[in-house]
Amino acid sequence: MDNPERARILRVMTQASDILIVGGGLNGPALALALAQAGSTVTVVDALAQKVRKNAAFDGRAYALALASQRLLQSTGVWDRVSDHAQPMLEIKVTDGHAGMGPSPFFMHFDHAEIEEGPMGFMVEDRHLRRAFLDAMAEDSRITEISGRTVVAQDTAPTGVSLTLDDGSVISGSALVGCDGRRSGTAQRAGIRRSGWDYGQTALVCAIEHDLPHHGIAHQFFMPPGPLAILPLTGNRSSIVWSERTETARRIAAMSEADYLQVLRPRFGDFLGDIRLQGDRFTYPLNLTIANSFIGERLALVGDAAHGMHPIAGQGLNAGLRDVGALAEVLTLAGRRGEDIGSPLVLERYQEWRRFDTAALAMATDVFNKLFSNDNPLLRLGRDIGMGVVGALPGLRRGFVREAAGLTGDLPKLLQGRAI
Repeated sequence: MDNPERARILRVMTQASDILIVGGGLNGPALALALAQAGSTVTVVDALAQKVRKNAAFDGRAYALALASQRLLQSTGVWDRVSDHAQPMLEIKVTDGHAGMGPSPFFMHFDHAEIEEGPMGFMVEDRHLRRAFLDAMAEDSRITEISGRTVVAQDTAPTGVSLTLDDGSVISGSALVGCDGRRSGTAQRAGIRRSGWDYGQTALVCAIEHDLPHHGIAHQFFMPPGPLAILPLTGNRSSIVWSERTETARRIAAMSEADYLQVLRPRFGDFLGDIRLQGDRFTYPLNLTIANSFIGERLALVGDAAHGMHPIAGQGLNAGLRDVGALAEVLTLAGRRGEDIGSPLVLERYQEWRRFDTAALAMATDVFNKLFSNDNPLLRLGRDIGMGVVGALPGLRRGFVREAAGLTGDLPKLLQGRAI
């Protein structure tokens, strides 16, 4: 047999795993590791080449991992790979005001000392987290990675699901999971529609180097156009997530580095000394988009593929990792009982577990953004009084700290630091 004919036959051969995952960003690998370590075989498909995903240089992007999310990373063996690059978040300060005019006298201050478990969370740069996931997957023989390939078709049958890739190869499994973002092709091919709306805001994202130490304190400054989050990174550096009206953000993003900083400085303030840009600058349009169903025929959606929300509470990745913990637990326990892991009865358990929590979080972020991203004097008075009340009551403060740490609600085992 000549080599071209052999290559053609190999391309159309079907490779089988228990579970197929489309999307190799962060949630996809986290789910693959959780499932594989519980005994399943998993194939992860991502359109980007692994070299591109693994060798990303510093670009300013970082994630606020709640304490519960850190426990999931610890449970799956990823945390030890990134812990040296993680910055604990010890305090959160929330203020309200105008750029260049300073905050209002009312504010909220949350300290990790009000809970017993430790820091509320950790800031980890994208480049470290992504590489840690890829290295961990490469060391697990139950995980197969297919990089640099896109899915062109997905088909379901009574006994399983198959994906056809752009090179003609076919892979199959008992269940399919879409971890492929807000414009999930997995959801679209399954006919799952989405609901939501645009906020008319765009997030400007970058990293800042500053002269003075941040002491592990995260800041959220609410201004009429949108919030500015200043999140501590290792060293004298912070990650910036700065929301502006879309047209304003477009103009700011097009500025030179010097002009960009000139606009940022009155918003940032001088409490950390002089500031300098470090790494690239990014913009992300802000919207709310939720899949009308988190499941389909032999299919489940995780992370942004299921729900994309405003970053005002920093819960995007944390909500995705809750999905990961819940779905891994549901599929693993069903498999141990001998159930068909792709059956509607099994997948519905995942949707029931995550649907209400996700809807509540999406509603809270939506209301919070609308309440604070305006300059209505009556709303400003009401929210300032509200912040003063929360700041003055230890019980309420402790509740907010536990919520920020991801310690409330019906937590999957992995987010409790327990094995499935």
